Amino acid sequence: MLAELNPYGSVTGAFLLAFPALFSIVNPLGAALIFSQVMAGREGAERAILARRVGLYSLLVLLVSLWGGAYVLNFFGISLGALRVAGGLVVAIRAWSLLMAPEEHESRKEQQAAPASDADDVAFFPLTMPFTTGPGSIAVAVTLGSARPASGAGLFSFFAGVSAAAAVTALCVWLAYHWSEALIRLLGRGGTRVVMRMAAFLLLCIGVQILSTGAQDMLVAALHAAGPRAPH
Repeated sequence: MLAELNPYGSVTGAFLLAFPALFSIVNPLGAALIFSQVMAGREGAERAILARRVGLYSLLVLLVSLWGGAYVLNFFGISLGALRVAGGLVVAIRAWSLLMAPEEHESRKEQQAAPASDADDVAFFPLTMPFTTGPGSIAVAVTLGSARPASGAGLFSFFAGVSAAAAVTALCVWLAYHWSEALIRLLGRGGTRVVMRMAAFLLLCIGVQILSTGAQDMLVAALHAAGPRAPH
């Protein structure tokens, strides 16, 4: 099972689960290229302030999704197994699109960020949502939150690990946006796409793993429900 392959109850295991997925779906490097283009008409100091604010807002969006998303869905009677199956499908499909058609992803991001070029208060909308942490990122974060241990001491370690992963991802967003012009010179669009495809493959593996764990959970529950019953 997934818990056997990855010690999610430990801080390190939870971090190693969450960080590749969050980094892949947020894609700070690729987003930094578009951020630089959209912010080309603004002063350097203003771009630095926006980069810091977007990093902070992105952290808040990811933490709320990681901590509360799965609990909200469970409140509506959605089982943990079903949540993992659906979330794993979302993550895998998203990763596949990133892996096979990064150009379409970039085009969509450019359209999302376009209003930021001629507005003043743009740190949260559209630069944080939906440009940096849009519906795809929120779906991935909710899915990761569903991988939490059912209870016990491992629950705290799990949330500490995924929270650290969200913080590191948000830090990468801030640094990538802040140094976006330097990244363009260093990587270029082609180099960024190579990094995107590598990260997307990791995200695809994580989605499939979460999906398989959810399927196992549902199968075990079905076998227990159909098991022999004690005679009256």
